[in-house]
Amino acid sequence: MNSPSLLDKTYNVIIERMREAGQAPHYTEIASALGISVEGAREALHELMALGIPGIWLSHDTDYIGSFAPFSNLPTQYRITIDGEKKWFGQ
Repeated sequence: MNSPSLLDKTYNVIIERMREAGQAPHYTEIASALGISVEGAREALHELMALGIPGIWLSHDTDYIGSFAPFSNLPTQYRITIDGEKKWFGQ
C-alpha cells in the first residue's frame, strides 16, 4: 500500500479541523499539523485547490479556505447540527 501524499495529508488535516472546530484551518495551522514549513503548507493548499475538486475553493484572491465540501467556512443559510451541536455551515 502506498503511503499518503502531501496533498492527501493536507486534505485530511482540513476536513478533520472543519469537523472538530467548525472552521477551516489557516495554512499556518496546516504547516504545524503536518510538520512542514509555512510556505510548504501554503503551496500544498493552493495545489490541492487547483485540482478542481467540486465543492472546495479559496475565498477570492486569498489564502483562506472559503468552502470545503460538505462544509462552508463562510456563514450560509444551511446549518448543520450533529448530536445537538450546531457549529457548522453547509454549502
